[in-house]
Amino acid sequence: MAGPKQRVEQQPAWVLHALPWRETSLIVEVFSRDHGRVGLVAKGARRPYSQLRGVLMAFQPLLMDWSGGGEVKTLVRAEWQGGQPLLTGRALICGYYLNELLVRLTAREDPHPRLFSAYAEAVRGLGRGEPESPILRRFELALLQDLGYEAGLAEEAESGEPVRPEGRYLYIIERGPVRLEALEHEGIDVATLGDQPLLSGQTLLDMAADDFSRAETLAQSKHLLRMLINHTLGGQPLQSRRVLKELQEL
Repeated sequence: MAGPKQRVEQQPAWVLHALPWRETSLIVEVFSRDHGRVGLVAKGARRPYSQLRGVLMAFQPLLMDWSGGGEVKTLVRAEWQGGQPLLTGRALICGYYLNELLVRLTAREDPHPRLFSAYAEAVRGLGRGEPESPILRRFELALLQDLGYEAGLAEEAESGEPVRPEGRYLYIIERGPVRLEALEHEGIDVATLGDQPLLSGQTLLDMAADDFSRAETLAQSKHLLRMLINHTLGGQPLQSRRVLKELQEL
């Protein structure tokens, strides 16, 4: 059932995905600041002289107007804001990874203004040629936190005591970081817990402080965040992750 009609104007947004629709149009998935992920039909956007042709590009900041009351709205206007270099090479694949996470893990018309800012900063960092790993880790963590998955990085599970920098921890889903000594005290065999990554307390504190400057923090946080994202995805694979892996192997 269609919802009430709305008219949205001058909304900051990024294109996540676009598909051909009918002979001359596009169905465009966008991530907007105040309305979250929105599906739009861009009528006539594939015509040679359309004002939308060449504007609806991924990884470019846009201002958009749309209207309608159904699940897919009608795009009225899109303006390129400029100032963002085109992504190429590995940075482009990383950008597609960010987009795939948003499409797969956010609901339509569910606003995420903090996540919108995190996405914009990630794309700008990729465009500036900054190291990719810290950019991806920051965005993954922001995504999980904005979706309501409180990682609880700086406090030990159960006791609530501050994480010890020198401690060794396993991060157990639904519990949080647990010191190895505490697990041994509970009589739990760590080998039976599966793929939970072993983390230093310093890594957990670094992540909580948004500090990915240490090589150990980068490596350990990658394993932890991948585990949490896989759990959130229900084990469904990501195409962009597969492509990144193949590039690394080459």
